[in-house]
Amino acid sequence: MNQLGFPLLSVLMLVPLLGALAVFLVPDGRERAMKGIALATTLVALALSLPLYFAFVPGEAGFQFEENLPWIASLGIRYHVGIDGLSLFLVLLTTLLSAVAVLSSWTAIKEHLKAYMVLMLVMETAMLGVFVALDLFLFYAFWEASLIPMAFLIGVWGSDRRVYAAVKFFLYTFVGSTLMLVATIVVYLQGGTSDLPTLFASLNLPANLQIWLFFAFGLAFAVKVPLFPLHTWLPAAHVQAPTAGSILLAGVLLKMGTYGYLRFANPLFPVGAAYWTPLLSVLAIAGILYAALVALVQEDVKSLVAYSSVAHMGYIVLGIFNGGVLGTAGAVLQMVNHGLSTGALFMLVGVLYERRHTRLMKDYGGIFAKVPVFGAFFLIAVFSSVGLPGLNGFVGEFTILLGTFANNRLYAIIATFGIILAAWYLLTAVRRVLFGPLNPDNDSLTDMNRREVVAALALTVFFFVLGLFPNLVFQKVTPSVEAALARTAQVVSALSR
Repeated sequence: MNQLGFPLLSVLMLVPLLGALAVFLVPDGRERAMKGIALATTLVALALSLPLYFAFVPGEAGFQFEENLPWIASLGIRYHVGIDGLSLFLVLLTTLLSAVAVLSSWTAIKEHLKAYMVLMLVMETAMLGVFVALDLFLFYAFWEASLIPMAFLIGVWGSDRRVYAAVKFFLYTFVGSTLMLVATIVVYLQGGTSDLPTLFASLNLPANLQIWLFFAFGLAFAVKVPLFPLHTWLPAAHVQAPTAGSILLAGVLLKMGTYGYLRFANPLFPVGAAYWTPLLSVLAIAGILYAALVALVQEDVKSLVAYSSVAHMGYIVLGIFNGGVLGTAGAVLQMVNHGLSTGALFMLVGVLYERRHTRLMKDYGGIFAKVPVFGAFFLIAVFSSVGLPGLNGFVGEFTILLGTFANNRLYAIIATFGIILAAWYLLTAVRRVLFGPLNPDNDSLTDMNRREVVAALALTVFFFVLGLFPNLVFQKVTPSVEAALARTAQVVSALSR
């Protein structure tokens, strides 16, 4: 259904493209105009996304704000977009983080600014498309379209080893998605359509085929999450990427993997999901513990935050495959939470890097007295990531572990140790960066300016909103989760008779 009677999702995706065109047409040398247009574009997209929340009908499990038009009519492939509780908050997260990413790039990007801003805006359209596409081929097109801008952002505007990181990122994700394309074609031939709601209603694949198709889709999603041991591209990409690239990579692109499981792999191939759940669960727990232990020995604070992302995404995968309704709803909330908290941490690391051009924790120490505003934001972001009660991270982790405990106590107990390790490595980073004796090299360090405060505040406020009022998310997410899990259980039951 489309309760607005207006193609809001299409307009929302079109706005960043028009902004990219406007930036492209700005004469060279007018950097201020380029930045202004890019920021205005992301703010317009953010404003356009807000009615999606307020007009969204709670308690409705079906797709809303739908648009369904012929695309490649001869093949029956359609331009079909819409959102439900699983995708609503990821769309909102994308528009918010895109605006923050542009703000974070204001003074950091010195060369090829026009190309940089164009790629940022094109990537926003692609990321939004991934979360609203309801046709398999349309989803694949947006999935691939999001890969190219990020590879260029890392490869052109990254640090010393940027080309290596960009190539590794591209190869990992491209190989996984190529296998997904083959599986998409198989589903299309078997089901006679690529329309997702139609496939949900009519697709009935043999159990063995479901197992292999889930593997093909699931591998692409596992690489994107990234799930241990397919995570090795992520630390390199994060460390080398510009600040805005890290914000969008951690905040949005990683969520495309977990969203892919929820939207496509699990409901289309429920027997395959059940078959691969034990392995995925073990890998998720291994990633939680391994990444936490590696984070403990990092000297580069950006690398530490990158490994924390691997651990946090492991919790989300654990909730999706073991948490039932409660854990899966918690996983959706935690996707948003991770995007906010880790996006804030990467933004704040970028604030320090712009001033000192080093990410090594040993080069800081004792700076809280010099930069108290930065210190306050950094502390709150760390507490959010640790899962301090009252902040958003606590609710997500707690519901994931509670849902998992009801289905597999051993998994939940082992995963709990990851929370202890997370507190250890993140609070160690706080101690080494903010407290202790002042490094004389930081004597002239300046605190955050108004632009940086606005960007940090835009994320920090939601730490408290979602931590204190999680039902703002759960009331819209839970019906979609219940419907998805009910369909999965029904198909598995029918095939097991």
